[in-house]
Amino acid sequence: MKIMVLFDLAHAVNPDQSFSPESLKQQDKPTEASVLECLARLGHEVETLAVYDNVTAIVEKLKACAPDLVFNLTESFLHDRSHEPNIPALLDLMKVRYTGSGPDALMLCKDKALAKKVLAYHHVRLPNFVVSRQTHPLRHLRRFTYPAFVKPVGEESSDGISKASFARDESEALERVKYIHQKFNCDVLIEEYIEGRELYLSVLGNHRLTVFPPREIFFEQMPEDAPKFATYHAKWNEKYREKWGIKNGPAKELPERVPQHLEQLAKKVYRLLKIRGFGRIDVRLTPAGEVFVIEANPNPSLAEDEDFAQSAADAGVKYDALVQEILNAASA
Repeated sequence: MKIMVLFDLAHAVNPDQSFSPESLKQQDKPTEASVLECLARLGHEVETLAVYDNVTAIVEKLKACAPDLVFNLTESFLHDRSHEPNIPALLDLMKVRYTGSGPDALMLCKDKALAKKVLAYHHVRLPNFVVSRQTHPLRHLRRFTYPAFVKPVGEESSDGISKASFARDESEALERVKYIHQKFNCDVLIEEYIEGRELYLSVLGNHRLTVFPPREIFFEQMPEDAPKFATYHAKWNEKYREKWGIKNGPAKELPERVPQHLEQLAKKVYRLLKIRGFGRIDVRLTPAGEVFVIEANPNPSLAEDEDFAQSAADAGVKYDALVQEILNAASA
């Protein structure tokens, strides 16, 4: 197929500039580099388009290129992630097929509080939560169960999540709420902290869904009594990960019937939130075997060494076959 790989940069760029895997790696774009290399191996004809602030350039390049498919890897526009749903919305208006989720799923999942309300309505087990609106910040958290976990409503990739996100009482929770309001200029989600294992469930497809084996984040060198969750540093700072023995890998043995429950739950959440193509559902598994959904991620990272691709590999699906399946889902 003739494929345009569409992605974003944090600065303006000439729309006619072409990118190679090597140049993308230099710009710290490992996912884009991995996908570009893979599409070449698969024999597709590939063009690239980097976007920052020029909508006209997207329209004109699509008209000139006339691709069979857009491989959509954009996460922002004007370096603002709240605009992420607008790119597939534009592609829909132009009747161009593209990989991954549409604007509906992206808008739902980017507002973590709204996504939780949808899931709660459909009786999906979630941590108890409240929202502090930036326009009307909460001053009290009456009848809330502690410890609490505090994070921005709309940020991704663990932005705004640190050790201070874990709050033992109302005072600590409200202090963190105030900080996030000021730092991120957004609403804040305060939810019940669920003690247990953190699992990532990768889902592929549109109508017939495949759920790959769960992945888990391990904290091998952290104190036994320390709360364990994926902060920004725990995800992205290699020195920090090495210091505390933080690793992602295939989930360790799960209690009886939990694997089947996880598969059914992942499919249910995926469909309720209108995710398509590929997505990842994050859950916590308590020592008693209870599963709580934390959040859903449409269009998760497709870098070859990240959890989605590694989960597929755990199921025997090699990277090239995975990317081709994502293309097939977009073409269906």
